[in-house]
Amino acid sequence: MKKSIIITILGVFVSTAIFAQAFEIGVKGGVSLSQIKGEGSGSSSNFWNNEGSRATGFTGGIYTKFGNKLFLQPEFLITQKGGSYNNVLGVKQSFKQTYFDIPVLVGFQATENVRLMAGPVATFLVNKDDSFLSNLGLASNQNEGFRKALLGFQTGVGFDISKIRLDLRYEGNINDVFNIDYKDSQTENQFKGKGNAFSATIGYKF
Repeated sequence: MKKSIIITILGVFVSTAIFAQAFEIGVKGGVSLSQIKGEGSGSSSNFWNNEGSRATGFTGGIYTKFGNKLFLQPEFLITQKGGSYNNVLGVKQSFKQTYFDIPVLVGFQATENVRLMAGPVATFLVNKDDSFLSNLGLASNQNEGFRKALLGFQTGVGFDISKIRLDLRYEGNINDVFNIDYKDSQTENQFKGKGNAFSATIGYKF
């Protein structure tokens, strides 16, 4: 996992030289709508609340863009992501934490105003929400809980209007958001879950 993230970051610098015929930098901000899709039933038959419920959070930071028709777009973002589940009483509970995201997107300028893009994203936990872990009785175990680093992917479309940059994205995780070791494969599988998110941002080119 660590090797994959290191390779992703190094790819930013290597690819920059390939796409360096044009350069753009700016700031962006917007909203993230995220959820956790669980694979198992957790502590009840309706543990994961996957239908229509998403955590709303902020996403924003700095973006860069190298290239013209074919381009590379690395970004450095702070993003709030989370999810919801039903406790043993059937009551909906939500949680949300803060991540540092580094997407490295390869894109194609389809028209003068429309961009298409996709690529990997390395995600690092900045501030966790312990409410989920506390309800599972895991807060005292420092080796369990939310993973500190994740690898995922993003894909989306962008719209350029003068110096304004509008982006619509979908993000998915490759590995599980949680690192919970129950020493029992059947129980452990109940709490596995991967995150996904939709985001909409508006940016400004300097």
